[in-house]
Amino acid sequence: MTSVWMRYLSGADIDSLGVTDADIVDAVEDVLVDHGNGRVVFEPRTHLVPDNGGKGHFNVLRGHLSEKQVSGVKVVGDFVSNFERGLPSEMALILLLDPETGMPRAIVDGTMITEARTGAMTAVGAKYLARKDSRILGHIGARGTAWWNVVLLDSIYDFAEIRVTSKRPESYEPFAERLSERLGKPVRAVKTAAETLDGADIMVEASRLLEPEPLVRKEYLRPGTFLVPYGTISALELDLLDAVDKVVVDNWRESQSGNPRFGALRPQLNAGLLTEERLHGEIGDIVAGKLPGRETDDERILFWHRGLSTTDLAVAHMILNRAEAAEVGTMLPYR
Repeated sequence: MTSVWMRYLSGADIDSLGVTDADIVDAVEDVLVDHGNGRVVFEPRTHLVPDNGGKGHFNVLRGHLSEKQVSGVKVVGDFVSNFERGLPSEMALILLLDPETGMPRAIVDGTMITEARTGAMTAVGAKYLARKDSRILGHIGARGTAWWNVVLLDSIYDFAEIRVTSKRPESYEPFAERLSERLGKPVRAVKTAAETLDGADIMVEASRLLEPEPLVRKEYLRPGTFLVPYGTISALELDLLDAVDKVVVDNWRESQSGNPRFGALRPQLNAGLLTEERLHGEIGDIVAGKLPGRETDDERILFWHRGLSTTDLAVAHMILNRAEAAEVGTMLPYR
């Protein structure tokens, strides 16, 4: 019988490959073109909620990339209080599979990939939906994905002002300091969501709430604002969509999937305030040129991305190709 081996890539292995910010953004933008052109097989996430007293849950994401001929599954935990143990709130593993034989090709640490592809989705969304002259970024949240949101957005816009906040000063103050060092410019740590968002050109809500709370209010959405909310538990004022001109999602079926508590706009969905008719469209159709993005400077645009499995696979596949070429990783016998 033919021996089957698969490659294991740890976080340290991935770090050694020299993957750049631009590499990650390019991989995500490229797979969104594939979405728009129907060159992916995409399945919405499912949730596994253990009997653990509400400490957290798992998301299971599945997809296939036709152009790259790779299939895969990601399992990622979402455990808000992991910071108390010195752990990331979201830790993931990605299994890459050969769609011709079903053979496993690789197991990849998906923690950095989850964070980076999320930030890249925010950045690509801004590229097509935010004003080109956006100068002020307001960011709620200081978890792992927040870093990549700010870094990748700034790589496109070179902001004149960046404001960050979260629920805990011990979280957002060091976060601002690390960003300042990385970006070579001041990053303001502020106390409230209102101070963070009011007057910002681009607003990102990546909070870690345990219960819904209206941190983002429609009064903050001035003409030309671009808003990206994706916290697991909603932080939006219920009637916020009254102040939005266009709503864009990553995938409409994904927006409706999973536990009805989870998702930044789930209260709006559950109340019938967000419907398919209310949507402008999906980001893949915009990136592929099949649908316009921002059309005027005064549009208020909201982009809700829940996380596409295909973006995980695109970044993981790019990393696997690098690892194979460099002979990085540990080969494991499968059978």
